[in-house]
Amino acid sequence: MTQTYSGFIAIVGPTNAGKSTLINQIMGRKVAIVSHKVQTTRTRLRAIKMVGDRQLIFVDTPGVFKPGRRLDRAMVGAAMDAVADADAVLLIMDAQKGITNTIRELIQKIKDRPNLFVALNKVDAVKKQDMLPIVAELSTLAEFKEIFMISALKNDGVAQMLTALSAVMPESPYLFDAVDASDVPDELYLAELTREKVYKYIHQELPYHINVVTERVDVDPDGVLDIYQKIVVQNDAHKKIVIGRGGAQLKQIGTAARHDIQDQWGVNARLHLFVRVEPDWENKAENYTDQGLEFKK
Repeated sequence: MTQTYSGFIAIVGPTNAGKSTLINQIMGRKVAIVSHKVQTTRTRLRAIKMVGDRQLIFVDTPGVFKPGRRLDRAMVGAAMDAVADADAVLLIMDAQKGITNTIRELIQKIKDRPNLFVALNKVDAVKKQDMLPIVAELSTLAEFKEIFMISALKNDGVAQMLTALSAVMPESPYLFDAVDASDVPDELYLAELTREKVYKYIHQELPYHINVVTERVDVDPDGVLDIYQKIVVQNDAHKKIVIGRGGAQLKQIGTAARHDIQDQWGVNARLHLFVRVEPDWENKAENYTDQGLEFKK
């Protein structure tokens, strides 16, 4: 009987370090949204990657930052919970920014975890001689099992990193089917694709205090999906920004999201978007559980 291996790898790091880009690169398709906004990843997304007979279950955590609002605290709490349950921890940091105070504080929180790795991302944008002091200081902060040099965007060094991570997975029956997959619920995945487009087109004008909810998905007799989503904002001013003059902005967001949904799923779809003002949405428990987060009073 062939021995199998399966384990969880928590991906942690500051906001915009490239965690979601790395997950998408590993999976060969979009499973996590990528945008110009910091703190875009809210869910603890699981992506399953087979490396030979070894199953790697990646948990892409929200970026770690100074939590202020309730949503912030829930996101940081999700990241730390993922670390506590993981068989290995992969710290992602932006090589261009070097070792920041946030990185030092995060290492203090995770340094006692077994199988601790660090990936210096975006190394293609940094001179090799500038990397040496970063690596030297990292070695003094924790006992990292290995320090990887990668470019998640260009897929450089990612395969070698996967091989090293797979080597520390514990003997175990497969915890999921032995195929590459993500366990994000369909409704949440659809909402995330739309939320990405909101950030893409109006990230300058709008804070990230928005939510997108897939309210229902119908299928017509021809197999076309009718997807109904609400974009939740905190006030009328934000609603006007999302809708735009004559509805032009909302139409642009909807068209781009619909094309992405069709490309990702290989289906025909109609996307129906509605903008709702819900000033108190961040204080409603269901808006956290829908995203896999814990509602903290």
